[in-house]
Order: sequence, then structure tokens, then C-alpha cells
Amino acid sequence: MFSEVKVFRVKPDCVDDFNDLVVKMKSFQANCEGCLMIKYQIRNHVFDHIESPPRPIKRIIKCVTYYSFWEFKTIEEYAAAQVNFFNKFETQIRRQLIAPFDIHCGEGI
Repeated sequence: MFSEVKVFRVKPDCVDDFNDLVVKMKSFQANCEGCLMIKYQIRNHVFDHIESPPRPIKRIIKCVTYYSFWEFKTIEEYAAAQVNFFNKFETQIRRQLIAPFDIHCGEGI
């Protein structure tokens, strides 16, 4: 299995548009050959104390952080899907971010 985590730091005024884009990206990614799983998360809670439940983030300072989790059967299927994903969505994504997104990938454990 080969996995990837992307980190997106979205401009506060682009959150609604990015949420709409996530729906399109997720549908596209789920249909890529070899895809085992695709999930997105928005960071909207934070820990203040380890013994307390996380609390909602009340205000946006700089950006809203999203994470995507994408898993594939093989690295080759992942590589092919990445090319197609970037060809389709890269320009739309970059317009909504404060900085380029981060990609962390490797073999699943």
C-alpha cells in the first residue's frame, strides 16, 4: 500500500469555494485506478489540555488548514493518479491557498 497526506492552508475568504472544490476533488480521486481510500479533514478543533476534550477553534488568524489522506494499492497507480489530479485541479487549488501545499507520502504501515 502507498499513502499520501496533503496539507492545504486555505485563505479565510476562500473556505466556501475550497469546500466546493473538495467535493469535486474527492469524487475524482475516489475513481482513480487503485485508490483504496480518500478522505479530507478540516482542522477546526484544538487541544488546550491533554486531559480535556478538544475545543472548537473560534477565530481564523491566518488560514484554515485542510488535510487529505489518499491510499493506493501500488506506488505506480499513485503516481499515475497524481499526474491526472494535478492536471485537473492544481490551478484551482493554488488560487485559494496562502502558500503551496505540502505533500507527505510513503508506504503504509
